[in-house]
Amino acid sequence: MKNCWEFKKCGREPGGAKVEELGECPAASESRLDGQNRGKQGGRMCWIVKSTLCGNRLQGDFYSKLGNCMKCAFLKEVCKEEGRNFSYGMKFWYEGLGKGR
Repeated sequence: MKNCWEFKKCGREPGGAKVEELGECPAASESRLDGQNRGKQGGRMCWIVKSTLCGNRLQGDFYSKLGNCMKCAFLKEVCKEEGRNFSYGMKFWYEGLGKGR
């Protein structure tokens, strides 16, 4: 099972090749999501994390990027791998993570 930065090869993980150019991805350091969908930090719930990079574009909050995320091969892969244990992370969204504040 891969985290989003491994699947997408974006280079924004801690120590990644593109951190200096693009900054570290907030999903890679989101400790509140550690272990969710069996991922490291927010690595298997990047759709709930604000300001991730997708399609070479900086994404906004969960609500504004949801349409793109629902088409994402990575989200579909995590859903398939997790099966009945899959979580979209709405609990975290309600608690304020991923909102545009």
